[in-house]
Amino acid sequence: MIVSETELLAAVARDRAAGRTIAFANGCFDLLHVGHVRYLQGAAKEADRLIVAVNDDPSVAALKGPGRPVLAAADRAELVAALGGVDYVVLFGDANVERLLTLLKPDVHCKGTDYTADTVPERAVVQAYGGRTAIVGDAKRHSTRDLLARLARG
Repeated sequence: MIVSETELLAAVARDRAAGRTIAFANGCFDLLHVGHVRYLQGAAKEADRLIVAVNDDPSVAALKGPGRPVLAAADRAELVAALGGVDYVVLFGDANVERLLTLLKPDVHCKGTDYTADTVPERAVVQAYGGRTAIVGDAKRHSTRDLLARLARG
């Protein structure tokens, strides 16, 4: 379900009170593809509940450049929320997810295979509150950039 940060904090508190563990994943998810699905499936296996933070439109444009995002944030969030294993989707506009990680303190922060445990930018934040980092998904052979290039070529 797509939630506000306030709603997410309340949901996480209820889940923790019930003894559930929390995983956290994030990304732009512009033109959802099989790499995204495999990443989120892997993240869902790491805990009882999965939060997915989806970049808002201005942050995608800043990260990805002109012409992006292709899909509006509300559409991207709805697509991600429809995937099995995803419990909560929240939009965010920060340059990174450190603020959300500090606020939510998920048990595990999940990143894709384009990272290693040592190269995850937020690893120090996660370690500071006692969480762990997990590298999940398949090898990084899928990208929205490549998909858009193939579409442009016809």
